[in-house]
Amino acid sequence: MVQAHQPTRVRTDAKESISQGYLKVLRYALRHEKYAGGWTDTLTREVMDRGGVAAVLPFDPVRQEVVLVEQFRVGAWASGWPTPWLLECVAGVIEDGESAGEMVRREALEEAGCKLVELELIARYFSSPGACSEMVDLFCGRVDSTALGGIHGLADEGEDILARVWPLTEALALLDTGQISNSMTLIALQWLTLNHQRVTNDWLRHD
Repeated sequence: MVQAHQPTRVRTDAKESISQGYLKVLRYALRHEKYAGGWTDTLTREVMDRGGVAAVLPFDPVRQEVVLVEQFRVGAWASGWPTPWLLECVAGVIEDGESAGEMVRREALEEAGCKLVELELIARYFSSPGACSEMVDLFCGRVDSTALGGIHGLADEGEDILARVWPLTEALALLDTGQISNSMTLIALQWLTLNHQRVTNDWLRHD
């Protein structure tokens, strides 16, 4: 068996921008160290330079309800998915000078009319590291779900978003029906399956 060496170094031979549209795409020519020692040949790789995004699953610990949003997603449409209107957490791109927590508070108001009272970080992860630099900060956020729901979004950004309040048991049951088809919401609901009682106790203890 070959003794494995832990690679740590990457060398960039060339870098060019090939798209500056809605999505920024860069092309790299690079080499990296190998586990067996030495270096790879030059590899050409395109990367969607997405930057930081954040998402939040709004949860009402008193009413035991969550808020999910539904909107058209062009990637799902282009893939031929049965419906491109997906059930999701509230999410968005982190702007310059904005923290992940600040962003989800802003987006929760814009997309679902939610005021987040508390936040707990669920995870930080790469959404698709083979081709995208996007790093996700995923939260669970405390809300009062009374009277929430309806159509939201910013008209000047072409947003048409339906927010709905779900009883916790019904929202968690969506994991078994295939109606949740994006990683943020899958991870958040699976996390809430394991943690909703602890989170409920923690948040209500402050009241």
